[in-house]
Amino acid sequence: MNLHLVVIDPQNDFCSPTGSLFVPGADVDMTRLATMIDRLRTKLSDIHVTLDSHRKVDISHPMWWRDPAGREPTPFTSITAADMQAGRWTTARSDLRARTLDYLQALERSGRYPHTIWPYHCLIGDEGHNVSAVLATALHEWEQRFATVDFITKGSNPFTEHFSAVQAEVPDPDDPGTQPNTDFIDTLEHADVILLAGEALSHCLANTVRDIADRFGPAQLGKLHLLTDASHNVPGFEALGDVFLRDMTARGLKLTTTTGFAA
Repeated sequence: MNLHLVVIDPQNDFCSPTGSLFVPGADVDMTRLATMIDRLRTKLSDIHVTLDSHRKVDISHPMWWRDPAGREPTPFTSITAADMQAGRWTTARSDLRARTLDYLQALERSGRYPHTIWPYHCLIGDEGHNVSAVLATALHEWEQRFATVDFITKGSNPFTEHFSAVQAEVPDPDDPGTQPNTDFIDTLEHADVILLAGEALSHCLANTVRDIADRFGPAQLGKLHLLTDASHNVPGFEALGDVFLRDMTARGLKLTTTTGFAA
């Protein structure tokens, strides 16, 4: 059996209690996942790990924005195109305003997420960008087979959110890294079973799985298996995770656990 594992953003800023955007439960998720990788070491054909990879200057970080008093937004503030047009929020630099408004309008047309300001997280080169230590150890043990983990970076373009490992929320025509990752999809299409886990269920995992499913034919959706004990929601966004699970199980996504799969 060609068994693949996809782990979404298992990084310290999400998975450590001291991380800047800690997802409660993610630390335990990583321990469970590491234990499963050790158990299935000889059965796992391929492991794909996505890495949220941001610059400090980013459209979803506070420093990008100012209110009429010159103050930055606090994390978890939502900003709409209407907010910009009404002057409630604008860009810290005037030369970024037109492109930012275009982005918000395109994002809203997609209907996926409102634009949210996040704490600074997964900054390239920082400790928060690193893979959770317990999972990293399990990955390196798996690589002793002379296999290599497929690391997929996303999020480095400052002009767009990039929740999904398949493509950015609003792809930049001048940046191939924001365009659909067809190599990733092509590789997954050859798998017999795809295990899915990581952070967060409400955001990056949900978008990645939706984008994979949209590019798979209906007959392939049954090979997607979500490890329900290895993913949690960003607090306050639990409804998004519930909608994702409802929609995707209706389409054929299977639910399992790190201990239940191939037990």
